[in-house]
Amino acid sequence: MTKIAPQPGVMEIALYQGGAAHIDGVANVVKLSSNENPFGPSEAAKEAFRKAAYELHRYPSTDHAGLRNAIAEVHGLDAERIVCGVGSDEIIAFLCQAYAGPGDEVIHTEHGFAMYRISTLANGATPVEVPERDRVTDVDAILAACTDATRLVFLANPNNPTGTMIGEAELRRLAEGLPERALLVVDGAYADYVEGYDGGAALVEACENVVMTRTFSKLYGLGGLRVGWGYGPQHVVDVLNRVRGPFNLSHAALVTAEAAVRDRAWATRCREDNARLRGWLAEALAEHGVPSDTSTANFILARFGSPEEARACDEYLKSQGLIVRQVAGYKLPNCLRITVGDEPSCRRVAHAVGQFKGGAR
Repeated sequence: MTKIAPQPGVMEIALYQGGAAHIDGVANVVKLSSNENPFGPSEAAKEAFRKAAYELHRYPSTDHAGLRNAIAEVHGLDAERIVCGVGSDEIIAFLCQAYAGPGDEVIHTEHGFAMYRISTLANGATPVEVPERDRVTDVDAILAACTDATRLVFLANPNNPTGTMIGEAELRRLAEGLPERALLVVDGAYADYVEGYDGGAALVEACENVVMTRTFSKLYGLGGLRVGWGYGPQHVVDVLNRVRGPFNLSHAALVTAEAAVRDRAWATRCREDNARLRGWLAEALAEHGVPSDTSTANFILARFGSPEEARACDEYLKSQGLIVRQVAGYKLPNCLRITVGDEPSCRRVAHAVGQFKGGAR
């Protein structure tokens, strides 16, 4: 019997299951399971990607200066305090690698993004799950869970898969109440969908214990390229750049993301279309007896009467060529997460849910 074994915690990690993309025997499938932008990237981003093909033989830059400067200009940030990664997932992994290990604790909420727990366990630290209040982050519960061993607190705002968020005053109260050795990580993967929300940037500027993460996979439609970034105090960014691989992002990813973030007209159009269709879809589902919390992201968390009904509806939607996401793994067994697609997709899924609720099973 082999004595070769992984680090403690690794075997506690359940293999990540991405959103399904195919249904056996069904054509004309609509994928609404991965919170992707149905309109894809802008033309400027596509053109940058095409041009990058001529430089595939070159190594990418190691400092990501072009992309960091573009992000800084668009969001009014300090480029020196931006770090880029392979999606915001990699920034999350860097934070756990750098700040959490055996004997340390990392807090996340009960319906929080799965990568918080995964990255915590991968680095030998202990994940601590904190309850939410009606699917909304409970700051008091987080503060009560903090101990001398707390090193990181992960909070998605807006949250995935609930779509809910807390205000800036509550975020600040949380940051100010943490133990002195703990970092608050505000995951802003869906912040671009909230008009006027800075994703936690002002809090980063005001505090030495707050880091913000963002992604190009959602609003900018670059999920296939895997580009994310973080913004934090200089002392944190300096640490993250020490564990970051020198060529973690390809040249194609860097220049495409730079073009994407500079195309503000496309970002605005995608945000506005999402808000309009999100409101329509939530109302249409409610009319069919399927409620949801007010979402601030690009998806709806549809709530059914029981786990059995949610599973049955999922099966019915699949029979109609519609792929949504079961979220029982996020302790929401009576819910389905439905990405806000384009208008035909939204109408199609609302109609199918109505048929299911009306007895077409």
